[in-house]
Amino acid sequence: MTAPASNGHRLAPQRRSKIQRRIKRAGLDALLVTDEINVTYLTGFSGDSSYLWLTPDKAILLSDSRYSTQISEECPELETLIRDAGRTTCDLAIEVANSSKALTLGIEPESLTKSLHDRIQAGCGCELTDTDGWVESLRAIKDKQEIQTIRHSIQIAERAFSVIRAQITPEQTEREIAHNLEHQIRGFGGTGCAFAPIVGVGPRGALPHGIPSNRRIGEDPFVLIDWGAKYNGYASDLTRVLVTARIPPKLRKIHEIVLKAQLAAIAKIRPGATLRQVDRAARGSIERAGFGKQFGHGLGHGFGLRIHETPFLSPIADGQLTAGMVVTIEPGIYVPGWGGVRIEDDVLVTKHGHEVLSRLPKSLDECLVDM
Repeated sequence: MTAPASNGHRLAPQRRSKIQRRIKRAGLDALLVTDEINVTYLTGFSGDSSYLWLTPDKAILLSDSRYSTQISEECPELETLIRDAGRTTCDLAIEVANSSKALTLGIEPESLTKSLHDRIQAGCGCELTDTDGWVESLRAIKDKQEIQTIRHSIQIAERAFSVIRAQITPEQTEREIAHNLEHQIRGFGGTGCAFAPIVGVGPRGALPHGIPSNRRIGEDPFVLIDWGAKYNGYASDLTRVLVTARIPPKLRKIHEIVLKAQLAAIAKIRPGATLRQVDRAARGSIERAGFGKQFGHGLGHGFGLRIHETPFLSPIADGQLTAGMVVTIEPGIYVPGWGGVRIEDDVLVTKHGHEVLSRLPKSLDECLVDM
């Protein structure tokens, strides 16, 4: 189940209106929203297994009897159609399509399986049209309430990390650090981690998405921690490298390269900057330092109700930044057998530039832990 979007029920009508205008401009009779996160965004309903039927002047939430009371509390103004155990949500969609006599129906291809696509087409005879990215592009531009919620999510993540850092010991394992982060995030008011934390001691830091193991903090002089909190449905995403012994010269060198690359990319963030330009600022800096082959992933991504969402910053990304977008900037260098360094912050695109929303120290000397 997804967590409720902050004030989603109050903001949802405005969001639906924007999509409904797009439905009309596209000449479609209706749009069937099947992505659960998109349903949450457009309704304020935090349950699952539900669709949203939209026409230029109508909205119907298609759900089941488990959620009748929840729907009445979270989005009381919304018309609903509740199924019983003898019907599926897909059956409801077909019934609505037939009763409305829709001839052209927009669908979300990324969330609709081929079997469901075929059932809907066979059941109602509508001409199905892909509307990939319609709601996602709207979600990419955060409103004031969403930005406020994301700020709080970041603050929770940072407070949890500060406790972890203060309590770290040589005997702790990567798994214990990850579990502790979840505990602290919940203690500070979050609903949990935004994703499974990544904790990599020494050589295991070279695994960008490594799964925490029983390797102990004291086995190597540094540890990479990538974590985030979830609050009112919204995520945060941060990465720091903590040094738990004397700073090795190689670590200092690579950390300085990554930090320089990150600052160069952040400096490029403003409305109108292309996604490739921002990525190139960091990637070019790392390439000039001789580590281009050790930076193999995109520079960053948008986040919000999902931890990875539009926009994506990479060498092949199309599009540009717009005020209201919130993105991660996370360059990294990964050396198999030695370890990895990634520095990640959350950045808001403002009307005239940018604001770094995360505040944790990131210079290597500031990340030195006395155990």
